[in-house]
Amino acid sequence: MKLPEPNRPMVRFMNVSKSYGALTVINNLNFEVAEGEMVSIIGPSGSGKTTVLRILMTLEAINEGVIYVDGKPLTHMPKGGKLVPANEKYLRGMRSSIGMCFQHFNLFPHMTALQNCMEGPVQVLGLSKSEARVRAEELLTMVGLIDKKDEHPSRLSGGQQQRVAIARALAMRPKVMLFDEVTSALDPEVIGEVTNVIRKLVQEYRLTMLMVTHQMGFARDISDRVCFFYGGKIEEQGPPQELFTRPQRERTKQFLSAIKEAI
Repeated sequence: MKLPEPNRPMVRFMNVSKSYGALTVINNLNFEVAEGEMVSIIGPSGSGKTTVLRILMTLEAINEGVIYVDGKPLTHMPKGGKLVPANEKYLRGMRSSIGMCFQHFNLFPHMTALQNCMEGPVQVLGLSKSEARVRAEELLTMVGLIDKKDEHPSRLSGGQQQRVAIARALAMRPKVMLFDEVTSALDPEVIGEVTNVIRKLVQEYRLTMLMVTHQMGFARDISDRVCFFYGGKIEEQGPPQELFTRPQRERTKQFLSAIKEAI
């Protein structure tokens, strides 16, 4: 396995803005995630956290700026010596390098856990069914669910469904993994199942990962860097120990203080 290059940006936002009419949700954002880095995004509702992930998944179009993933523009393509909005074929190619796990799993209900993990590699990557099966079984083993491979999502707990969703995303061999509040729809007793899988990814795979979370303890434990978003931009960022124990900005202090009070 190729080792990550820690100083090479895998994700790069350059002067990116996103608005809905008069409402600006991402405000001239400049932001980089290095190859192999685990970055957590925290902040109040409406601060732009999830929009960052939706933009990276090309679920939302940007109004200004350029985004690069692995050195290539994400939603633009080179043409005639300049960057123009990308066509669907180009976007499909770029999307294949990004995996995302959502809050609500989004598994195919009519497919077993194994079939869910095989579908993308067969249909999108062109793997044979036998190759896709081997890959899917390896990943289901990694998330601790090989014994559930023939079960449909309705027969799995929420924590098990989320672990299948992570295995399904990894089956596409993404360069970047995105996690959007992946534990917030789970019962407290199964949250550990999912956080342990993400912890394993951080420790063993060194994938480039970007996670939006409201679980401050988890973000502190596994992140290389934590970014506090406010008003569509990064208000403050730093190593988790530093940001959580010695925040510099008043808004960061207020947010963390409110979180502590809620706990």
